[in-house]
Amino acid sequence: MLSERVFSHVAHWAEGMTAAERDRARRGMTERAYKADDTICHKGDRLDYWTGVAHGLVKISAISSSGKAMTFAGIGPGGWFGEGSVLKKEPRKYDLVALRDTRLIMMSQATFEWLFEHSVAFNRFLVRQLNERMGQFIATIEHDRMLGPAARVARHIAWLCNPVLYPRSGPTIEISQEELALLAGVSRQSVNKCLQEIEAAGLVKVERTGVTVLDVGGLFRFGD
Repeated sequence: MLSERVFSHVAHWAEGMTAAERDRARRGMTERAYKADDTICHKGDRLDYWTGVAHGLVKISAISSSGKAMTFAGIGPGGWFGEGSVLKKEPRKYDLVALRDTRLIMMSQATFEWLFEHSVAFNRFLVRQLNERMGQFIATIEHDRMLGPAARVARHIAWLCNPVLYPRSGPTIEISQEELALLAGVSRQSVNKCLQEIEAAGLVKVERTGVTVLDVGGLFRFGD
């Protein structure tokens, strides 16, 4: 069971829930720690938890039968994922890898189902979350097929600023160039060049520990 302090920090979706609903949610949640490069879950495995990132960065990806790697999303602090698989009680259709030392919050399937059946506030959050995530996945597939490396890097930076999926995000994103390369599916050397292009366009400022976003809309349009 999570402490009230940790719960209040990670459960932004609990806004509007009753005290009984919050208590039920907190009692059904635990923490797990992963090291950088640890595999959290393989495609085809069962992971019967709705999962949030308290600290760190998680990559959601898959490899096709032809060997092509595809990154669907990077989940940073404050992000939650896996609601579709938990609702359908099915194995994961993607790999989950910790890109850096990561602490996850795991909500049991039984608790998730109870909230789904009893909490109006929780269901409202799920509708917003699923709608936003679907848009992200569709856009990611389109960008992977149609855009060049710099535009893909720009889109991945922009998605990490999404206030619905990552409510704790701010204009400055702490992310390494290696992590960006893994998310965008390009080489580490290419990311450096891509960031120079994006910075020259006035959309970001490259910092020592990440990037400061100056124009989110411009990032989404970059390379069109």
